[in-house]
Amino acid sequence: MSTGGDRIPEIDRAVLEGIRDRLRTAPQMETAVIVVADGQTKLEATLTAAVTPAAIDRRFLDIRWYTNGDFRIHYQEDWPDRMWCQRWDCHPNDHNDRDHFHPPPDAATLGEDRTWPSEFQAVLKLVVDDVRSRTESLWQAVEDTE
Repeated sequence: MSTGGDRIPEIDRAVLEGIRDRLRTAPQMETAVIVVADGQTKLEATLTAAVTPAAIDRRFLDIRWYTNGDFRIHYQEDWPDRMWCQRWDCHPNDHNDRDHFHPPPDAATLGEDRTWPSEFQAVLKLVVDDVRSRTESLWQAVEDTE
């Protein structure tokens, strides 16, 4: 499918279902559900309280994958006084290359140009590895303050 003109690529529900099924088996995930919100189909995956320090209200992934291979994967932590987030993207835009990463703590634009694998499984592994590293650093910070 072309991304040219006014045509917006469609969500690839089969890919979202594959990602959902993989995340549902991950012990750090509490839920992984495909939802429609604000007219957008997306996968929302919430991390369990067991891997989330008490100071954080909620940690989650918001995943959108399109039939043309574009994607947007947003990770967010909701703290009582702030949000901490980062985003992995592959889509046409005016601010970066098609493949890019919006770094934490606010996932601001401009991002950093990156190159992502073409298979969703490989991209998901990168994201899960990054979230796992973030989890480790959060718990290390808790230990350092005790």
